[in-house]
Amino acid sequence: MGDDVSVEESPVGPVIRPAEDTELVILYLHGNQDGPEPALDLARRLALLTGATVVCPRYRSAFPAALIDAHSGYSYCQAAGPVVVLGEGIGAALATAMLVQLRDSEATSPRCAVLLSALLDLTLETKSLLFNASTDPAFDIIALRQRVTAYARNTPLTDSRLSPLYANLHGLPPIQLLAAGTDPLLDDSLAFATRAARSRVTVDLQVWPENTSFRAEAVQAMADFIRAKHPAMRAGAPA
Repeated sequence: MGDDVSVEESPVGPVIRPAEDTELVILYLHGNQDGPEPALDLARRLALLTGATVVCPRYRSAFPAALIDAHSGYSYCQAAGPVVVLGEGIGAALATAMLVQLRDSEATSPRCAVLLSALLDLTLETKSLLFNASTDPAFDIIALRQRVTAYARNTPLTDSRLSPLYANLHGLPPIQLLAAGTDPLLDDSLAFATRAARSRVTVDLQVWPENTSFRAEAVQAMADFIRAKHPAMRAGAPA
């Protein structure tokens, strides 16, 4: 990845450290079924933009083991400094379910959370899945349904620990949701943003017209949001 960051293995998964880091740690719950390695490029870019250490934990591919592993990753990050949580795809469902459990247990919540192309309703019944699936050649709705079934096992898909869209969202930290207008998962972000705002959660919803500009600009948008929610970074982190 070059000399601008270092990548090391930790007890929970890969850790990306920028050459000039702040005390902030980002827990990046990726959406990759086979492990965090495909997420490392985004993690590297985010580390460089924020000056934060980015932890990409490995987690098991079934509930509730995945949620247990997410909490282990969060505890690892907490030991190093204040934490921001980033969730992508099905990792966003995992991240949000963890936020709800942290609130309910009165544990220390992260400074903020970022949900990227978030899958938050595992029933997979939204209209955007039908209307937008054909716009993304890499999106396979059949494979997604199979993955969700394997992940949930015998737990109802409306269980808020699987589908945090149905959770009580009061008291969650500030949340940013980023998606493209052509994203098959767009409706998850729109519905969640509405419910979170009604629960008086600070919400930053950004939707790009199409996927190309979304992928090009989302990392900068994440970095700007994180820096705004972590005052110590405003003057010290690299631009």
